[in-house]
Amino acid sequence: MTLSSCVIRCLPEELEAVKKRVEESGVCEIHLVDDQGYIIVTIEGEGIEEEIQKLKTLQFLEGVLSAEMVYSYSEDQLDALREDLEIQDPVPEILEKDVPAEQIVYHGDLKKKYI
Repeated sequence: MTLSSCVIRCLPEELEAVKKRVEESGVCEIHLVDDQGYIIVTIEGEGIEEEIQKLKTLQFLEGVLSAEMVYSYSEDQLDALREDLEIQDPVPEILEKDVPAEQIVYHGDLKKKYI
């Protein structure tokens, strides 16, 4: 399963008509509509190929100036991230020490930083 966010752009005066066409297309879920002519949607599919077909459907709707995929995410990525989180210590070792704050030098990463 994949999930992508897309930005659809149309002329502000055509916004309501384009929004209706997007809803009727059945290929996405609308999350935000901006009166400047932007519609933010999400597309779901079994794979990226299915999502691209749905994106093309949106791109060819009457009144759509552009429809572009902004972010794509897959369940495989989530599973890999979950596995990575499970093998990490819940609290970095440095945070468990009783060290005065003025002695701590932060370099952007608490992991692998020892006082």
